[in-house]
Amino acid sequence: MYKRKLYLFGLLSTFILLIALASAAISAHLTRTNLAQAQLAQSLLSEHQQLSSISYRLFKQLTDELIFGKNANQAKVRNKQQQIENSLNRIKSLELAQREALGLEATLGSVEDTDELEALIQGIVEEFRAIALSNDSTPLNQQQRLQTLLEVTIDNQFREAINSAVNRQTGVVSRINASIETLNSSIVWFTISLGLITCPFILLGCYWLFNALYQPLTVIRTGTDAIASGNYHYRLPETLDSEFTDLVKALNSMIARLQEHEDQADAHRKHLEFEVESRTRALKEANNKLTQLDAKRRQFMADVSHELRTPLTIIRGEAQVTLRQAAASNEIYKETLETILEQAVNLSKLVDDLLLLARAEMHEFTVDLVKSDLHNLLTQNMALWQKLTKPRDLDLKWLANNEVQVLIDKDRIAQVLTILIENAHKYSYPDTPIVLRVESEGPNINVSVIDSGEGISSSDLQHVFERFVRLKRKGNGMGLGLSIAKAIAEAHHGTLSAHSTLGKGSQFTLTLPVLQDHATSLD
Repeated sequence: MYKRKLYLFGLLSTFILLIALASAAISAHLTRTNLAQAQLAQSLLSEHQQLSSISYRLFKQLTDELIFGKNANQAKVRNKQQQIENSLNRIKSLELAQREALGLEATLGSVEDTDELEALIQGIVEEFRAIALSNDSTPLNQQQRLQTLLEVTIDNQFREAINSAVNRQTGVVSRINASIETLNSSIVWFTISLGLITCPFILLGCYWLFNALYQPLTVIRTGTDAIASGNYHYRLPETLDSEFTDLVKALNSMIARLQEHEDQADAHRKHLEFEVESRTRALKEANNKLTQLDAKRRQFMADVSHELRTPLTIIRGEAQVTLRQAAASNEIYKETLETILEQAVNLSKLVDDLLLLARAEMHEFTVDLVKSDLHNLLTQNMALWQKLTKPRDLDLKWLANNEVQVLIDKDRIAQVLTILIENAHKYSYPDTPIVLRVESEGPNINVSVIDSGEGISSSDLQHVFERFVRLKRKGNGMGLGLSIAKAIAEAHHGTLSAHSTLGKGSQFTLTLPVLQDHATSLD
C-alpha cells in the first residue's frame, strides 16, 4: 500500500524534472537563435552606415575633381568605388541571410531597396563623369545640371534612400533586441512560475507521504480521545488502509452502543427539563397577571383618591361655612344643600365612570348587545344632541345604506357619541357646524364626529384616550369621557380612533362591525 504511494510520488517528481530540463533546452536554443539573428542584424546595420559614409566621401571627391581637374583624387575615387562595391556585396549577402533567418515579412523590401540603392549610386557616379566630359564653360555654381545632381539627386534621393535603409535595419535590430528581451523575461518568469508550481507540488507530495504514513494512527487516537470525552456521535472513517479496517469497525460498533445508551438518558433528561420549564412558565405568567392586576388596582385607587378629593372638599367646606353662621337663613341653607347635592351627583357619576373603567381594565365590563338599526338610533338621538350643541348646527351625513344592522348596546353607543359630540362642541370654533358622518368600510361601519376647532398636536394625540387627560381647560369635565368611550367601543369589538390637524379641527371615528349577512348585502 505505501510502496504504491512512493512510486506515485517518484513518477510525479521525475515528470517535473523532465519539464524543467526540456524548458532549459528550449530556452538555450531560442537564446542562441536570437543572438545569431541579433549579430546578423547588427552587422547589416553597420554595413549600411559604412556604405553611407563611403558614398558621401566618394561624392565629395568627385565634386573636387570637377573643381580642381580630372587628375585630382583619381586613385582615391577608384578606391572608394571599390569599397562601395564590396560593401554592397556584403549587404546583399547579409540581407539574403537575414531574410532566410527572419522570413520575408520581417525583411520585406530590404533586398529590392539595396538593388535600387546600388543603381542610384552608379547613376550619380556616371552623372558626375558626364558633367566632367561635357566641357561646359559655364561656371560650376551656375550649371543647372550640377545643381540638380547635388541638391536633388544626392541631397534628396540618395539621402532618403540610404536613411530609409538604415532606419529599416535599425528597426529590425530593435525588434530582435526586443524579442531577445521578451524571451529573457519569459525565461525568467517561466522559471519563477515553474518554481512556484513545482515547489508546492513537492511540498504537498512530502506532506501527502507523511500523512499517508501517520494518518491512520492519528485517526484512531482521535477516535479514542472522542470516546473518552463522551462524544458518542463520533465515527472513525472506514476508508483507511486495509491493515486498520477491522480495528476501526470494532471501535465504531462500540461507539454506536454507547451512543444508544446516551440518547436514552438524554431523552429522559430533556423530558424532565420540558416539564420543569412548562411549570415555571405557567407560574411566571400567573405572577405577571397578578402583578398587573395589583398595579391596576393601585392606579385605580390613586385615581379615585385624587378625583374624589375635590368634590368631598367642596361638600365639607360648604357644610363647615354654613354651620359657622349663627343665624343662617333658609336661603343660605338651601344654597348649601344645592351645592352639596350637585357635588354628590358629580361624585356619584365619577364613581360610576371609574368603576366602568376599572371593569374594562379587568376585562369584566359587559354590554347588553342587541341587533339594532344604526340609522334609527342616530335619528332618534339627533334632537338631544342638537340641544347639546346649540346654537351651532349638527349635520348628519349618511353615506351608507339606510339599513345598517349592528349588534350593539344602544344606550352605550349613544353614550359614546354623546361624549364625542360634547367634546366637539367644547373645543371647536363658535358658529362652526359639527358633522356626524356615517360610511361603510368593508365589513365595518364608521361613525365619525368632525369639528372645526384648533386641533390637537401629534404629541398630545397619542395621550388623548388616557384617563384624567384634559388637553385644554374648558368645561368642568374630569378627563374620563374619551377613556370611557374607548372602553365601550372595545367592548363592542370595535375601535375608537382620532385624527387631527392643528388649526383645522379633529375627527373622532367609532368603527363597529356590521352583522355578517348585512355586510355581504352591502358589498
